[in-house]
Amino acid sequence: MVTEPELLARYEALTAPAGVELLALLAGQDVTGAAGMRLSTRLRSRFPAQLVIDAFGQQELRGRAGGKFSRADQMFFTRAGWEQASAEVVAEHRRARYRGAAHIADLCCGIGGDLVALARDSHVTGVDRDPVHLWMAARNARAYEVGERVITLDADVRDVDLSGVDAVFVDPARRTDRGRKRFGDSDPPVAWCVGLAERVERVGIKAAPGIPHDAVPAGWELEFVSVDRDMKEAAAWSPALATAATRATLLPAGHTLVATPGDPVDVRDPGAYLLDPDPAVTRAGLVEDVARRTGAWKIDDQIAFLSSDSPVRTPFARTLQVIDSAPWNQKQLPERLRRLDIGAVDIRRRGLAGDVDALHRKLKLSGSRRATLVMTRSRDRPWALVCLDLPAPG
Repeated sequence: MVTEPELLARYEALTAPAGVELLALLAGQDVTGAAGMRLSTRLRSRFPAQLVIDAFGQQELRGRAGGKFSRADQMFFTRAGWEQASAEVVAEHRRARYRGAAHIADLCCGIGGDLVALARDSHVTGVDRDPVHLWMAARNARAYEVGERVITLDADVRDVDLSGVDAVFVDPARRTDRGRKRFGDSDPPVAWCVGLAERVERVGIKAAPGIPHDAVPAGWELEFVSVDRDMKEAAAWSPALATAATRATLLPAGHTLVATPGDPVDVRDPGAYLLDPDPAVTRAGLVEDVARRTGAWKIDDQIAFLSSDSPVRTPFARTLQVIDSAPWNQKQLPERLRRLDIGAVDIRRRGLAGDVDALHRKLKLSGSRRATLVMTRSRDRPWALVCLDLPAPG
């Protein structure tokens, strides 16, 4: 088993002249599959085998991390560190909450995804128990040219002296070898993270998207964040940083939605258009707020679909044009789709049980149009809607 000092020495070797040269040679190269094997064989005649193995591992992770970080080609990663790190667009969004803080403690900083964003405006102390990730956090801060504002500390975050710290960001571990932990099982525990606000007023806690709304006390804000309609994560903000009870934030555009008082939203049969709220809106419990903003109605008390008789364009929901709406009948469905000249469908299932893959195989479509088949419920009845994308504005 490789010890931490041995692993650190291997990463340090990648920053020595031979390692730098090797990583430069691999930049932009496909290091997977047969092509990667051939390249590895050639390079082992010039470089030590272990250095080649480690450089190939970094190049593969850098390629994967390109979707998260604009400077991934200059950063260092472990697989777990890359997977758990906040994407740059999310960290940059959170950075605004901390403006004005001179010194921030980034607890459980990992490879530094949030640390590098926070260090643009503030001095940051990154704390973690993983010396390899701390080494990477410092290196990654240099990649973003903020290294002079970052110090790292190898310690248990529960033992860190926070005197002189203006604000705290904490990303408690939510994974085990067998998968993700529930938010309440995080390390350190959520109660400890919330308790940080008794020592430092400004506290932010990164959380899994499934965090229950009652996981933090009254006065805290829960923010649910999506990127390009992909639900990414949540954050809990202490009263000193909170500006609402719940919030949905849609990145990269930065659209944000909070609850506003209003009348209950009607429940009616589907109309000519279907609105599919962004997952951050749904997790934040703000579907009715979208309905009130757009004049839409709900099609079921329990299902997060809205409907309208006129086209709606809103950043908080995808709008589809309904071309067929009827009670769910799987036997009649293939004929309905053939009659509508549908040759391919994306199946969207919400509130209605069914095997989507098996249904795809059974449809055997051959039409010329592509549609979205929505399997759902309307007024507590199994329902099917066939929809087309809303045409672009003229």
